[in-house]
Amino acid sequence: MEISGKRALVTGAAVGTGRAIAARLAAEGAEVVLVDVDDTAGQEAARTISAQYEHLDVLDDQALTALLDRTRPNILVNNAGGGAVLRPCFPDADPARWSASLDLNLRAPMLATQLVLDPMREAGGGVVINLGSTAGRGLGPHVSPEYSAAKAALIRFTSTLAPLRETHRVRVNCVVPDWVATDRGIAEREALPPAERGPALIPLQTLTDTVVRLIEDDALAGRVVLLDRERSPELLEP
Repeated sequence: MEISGKRALVTGAAVGTGRAIAARLAAEGAEVVLVDVDDTAGQEAARTISAQYEHLDVLDDQALTALLDRTRPNILVNNAGGGAVLRPCFPDADPARWSASLDLNLRAPMLATQLVLDPMREAGGGVVINLGSTAGRGLGPHVSPEYSAAKAALIRFTSTLAPLRETHRVRVNCVVPDWVATDRGIAEREALPPAERGPALIPLQTLTDTVVRLIEDDALAGRVVLLDRERSPELLEP
């Protein structure tokens, strides 16, 4: 899909990875709708990259449905998520708390994907990009079981949707980044003792290059790209 001239909606786009993705899509010629709950940062980001800002809590089903129905994006980037650093986590967290993490990191992108399928098909096709995390990879322990489980499920959810390319002309792909060099990521890494910092963070351009590739390459559907700090971007095989 050619990005120029398309409408792209990016959730969680006021700062960090979401803002970087929104800025890159705007630079590629997309009409960008930047979505967040942080109005101050969101409006500033929208002014900077010449995008439209919309206040939205992706956990509000009614508001999410209304916004997607009104904006009808050709490109949807499900970037909103997080909470891996919040404490306590499962099993010490109460069910409402760990359920909220599952809702934010899994249910919300699933619902947003479902809501855009028919409008994208009617418009001739579209692309959905989900943002996973390396927390959802492997079989080792993680400080936030609910977060890692949600991200693992989001990766698998994406990989099951390859047939939508034929049924809806919609391609759903997923980027799975390691620790990314956002302002927050850089600050958190610098706060660690040097011996604990590990490899350099994933550059934001590597992330946005990957998103652009997954949008533009019509052969990629139900695919997952791993961005590991110690390796080049890797397209995971089904």
